[in-house]
Amino acid sequence: MKFKYLSLLLLLLFAGIGCTDLEEKWYSSVVPETFFKTEKDVKAALYRPFTHARWYVTGDRWNLQEYTADQFAITTKGPHWYNGGENYRYHYHTWTINDGWIWESWRGTLMGVALALDTKQDLENLDYSTVGLTDADKADHLMQLQTLIAFFYMRGLDYFGGLPIFTSNEGENLPRSTDKETFDHVEKLLLEAIPSLPKKQTGEKEEGAIKQAAAATMLAQLYFNAEAYIGENRFNECATICQDIIDGKYGEYSLDQDWFGPHDFYNNDSPEIIWSTPSEFNKLQYDWFWNYFFHYETFKYFGLDGGAWNGAHMQPSRNPAGDIYGGFKLGKPYEKFDDGDLRKKPYVYKGGGKYEGMFLVGRQESPYGTSYGTQEYKGEVISFVDQVARFTKVGSDYPDIESLSSTMADGEENSGVRLVKVPQPNLTDESLRWGADHPIIRLAEVYYMLAECKLRNGEKDAAAQLINQVRARNFENGDDPNPATADNLDKYRMLDEWGTEFLGEGRRRTDLIRWNAFVTEAWWDHESSGSEHLRRFPVPQNALSGNNALEQNPGY
Repeated sequence: MKFKYLSLLLLLLFAGIGCTDLEEKWYSSVVPETFFKTEKDVKAALYRPFTHARWYVTGDRWNLQEYTADQFAITTKGPHWYNGGENYRYHYHTWTINDGWIWESWRGTLMGVALALDTKQDLENLDYSTVGLTDADKADHLMQLQTLIAFFYMRGLDYFGGLPIFTSNEGENLPRSTDKETFDHVEKLLLEAIPSLPKKQTGEKEEGAIKQAAAATMLAQLYFNAEAYIGENRFNECATICQDIIDGKYGEYSLDQDWFGPHDFYNNDSPEIIWSTPSEFNKLQYDWFWNYFFHYETFKYFGLDGGAWNGAHMQPSRNPAGDIYGGFKLGKPYEKFDDGDLRKKPYVYKGGGKYEGMFLVGRQESPYGTSYGTQEYKGEVISFVDQVARFTKVGSDYPDIESLSSTMADGEENSGVRLVKVPQPNLTDESLRWGADHPIIRLAEVYYMLAECKLRNGEKDAAAQLINQVRARNFENGDDPNPATADNLDKYRMLDEWGTEFLGEGRRRTDLIRWNAFVTEAWWDHESSGSEHLRRFPVPQNALSGNNALEQNPGY
């Protein structure tokens, strides 16, 4: 007797995950035909792990990548956002085994593996002809699920190191495999999957399915970070795959001619998108960041409805006196954009799905409305500054601006520039709201990976040319005032290029670790610790309590 759903529940518990959203269904005899009567049933089962992946690439996983690094922060603003010191712990690299973002990321990683593995095993045993599908459909579905399993394991390897490796949905309390065993498992899954996945055809829209190029890019990502993961230099293998992707071996892709093309309301048409998760107004909206990123009254500037929580912002480029910070090379994200960069303009919606700029900065007045302060600047037009300090305390607690401190504890409601990577319409075009899909992999990343591989190999001219092919679209008529060159391209310029092109795309910590900068460099209100163990997060206490076979990472 096999109790299918109970087996999956037990698997999740053995993994130290826990599970609260699966209904227990009991069957004395379970075969695929019990569940799959039509093509629709197959698609519904297939979509469940993809829905989990959609959730997984947002929220706490994004937080671990960005708030621990040098571009974003959640400062305390008056009485708001202290949150028991949680935001400070991530910024200062003093997190604990009990912190929630870490637990949810461990749990979410292994739940993703379990859901994809469970669906894959069911579909392996299904005769597709009984639901009107072909063997080619079956191979496609199975390898998409196998690629998802590899994706979750690779992300887990990045966060935690070695993980318990499940090959069945019926398991005991499994110990963690080594980093190398986990790496090899991901590599094997992807190498098997790539040949059986379909290629994207010219003009085909990106609708969320995993195609050959997506799996190939994941393999390139694995090799790209192999030195950080397992101490092996695999940059040459990464470079070969990247060149093949650019050359069309895995399908037809090209760089979008516009900087906004991979991000706008119609980005499923972008030739640059390799894998994304779909979003549509009132349907699986890509909107998780809205409350955290925007001010209480930013909706008025957008000409929309619905307030926000005024939490996150970009780390400041300037000190309270208005000078760009010296003393550290990382961070200062807004000022890393050249003044002529089209993305550096304040965000304004132009109507008809068109917009300009990528930031909320300065006075928040638009053609659709004005955002006013509700806290320190109550009744005043809110003006976002590229600074963090208690400016309203000058004259009372501080004698002058030069006396102000700038730390995680010194925010006000106008602190920090706000990123608008996902465009917002106004109410006239409300049907476009959340129409931008979430790009997980895009071709620009392949260009940058290849550029970095060439840089590390001493091919600086070739690396600069690849970077400049992406940069050109950010300037009027492609007139780049500060192109990458063999003379200016080094570790810090490469990190700056990653930081501007992929600002807010949930990868910054990984890039810093690959360049050995995560625990050795300083940025705003963050001194280097030199503690190598912080390159990995701890196994959370909840996981250790649920599985006594797990061992903690060194240093925790």
